[in-house]
Amino acid sequence: MEACLSKNLKDYAFLFFISGIVVILDQSTKNLVRNNLNIGEMWDPWDWMAPYARIIHWQNTGAAFGIGQDFSWVFTILAFIVIGAIIYYFPQIDRSNWLIRIALGMQMGGALGNLIDRLTQEMHVTDFVSVGRFAVWNVADACISVGTVILILGVWIDDRKANSAKDTEIPESETENTLNIEEIQGD
Repeated sequence: MEACLSKNLKDYAFLFFISGIVVILDQSTKNLVRNNLNIGEMWDPWDWMAPYARIIHWQNTGAAFGIGQDFSWVFTILAFIVIGAIIYYFPQIDRSNWLIRIALGMQMGGALGNLIDRLTQEMHVTDFVSVGRFAVWNVADACISVGTVILILGVWIDDRKANSAKDTEIPESETENTLNIEEIQGD
C-alpha cells in the first residue's frame, strides 16, 4: 500500500509540475496583456511584422481558436471532466512513456489555464496571439493543441513498439513443436 502511494505521489508530482509550468506561463502572459492593452487594442513592435504576427487583447467565450462561441459554460464543464480524467488515469501510464505523460501534463495545464479565466473573467478567456489570418489564441490553447499532437505521436510510437514486439515473439504452437522434437531427441 505504501509503495503504491509513493508511486502515485511521484506520478502526480510530475503531472502537477508540467501542468503548473503551463498555468504559470499562461496566466502571467494573459495578465500582462490584460494590464497593458484594452480589449481590442493591438501591439506590434515592428510595423513590418503587423501583417504576420501581433499581440491583440481579445476575449473568447468559446473553445481554443474561437470555436463554439457563447458556449463557455459547456467548456467549463468539459474542463472539469478532462482535468478529472487526466488525474484519474495518469498514474496508470508507465513512467517510461514520457511522451504521453508530458502531453497529458500540457493538456491539463492548458485546461486549467483557460478554466481559471472562465471562473475569474466572467466566463471569458483572454486570447492575445494573432498570426496571419488565423484565430487569436493563448498559451493554454497552444499547450492543449501541441499536447494533443504529442499524445497522438506517443500512442503511435507505443503501437509500433507493441506491433514490433508481437512480430518478434515465437508463436506458442512453434514453441510446443520445438519442445516435442527436443524430447524425442533426448530419448
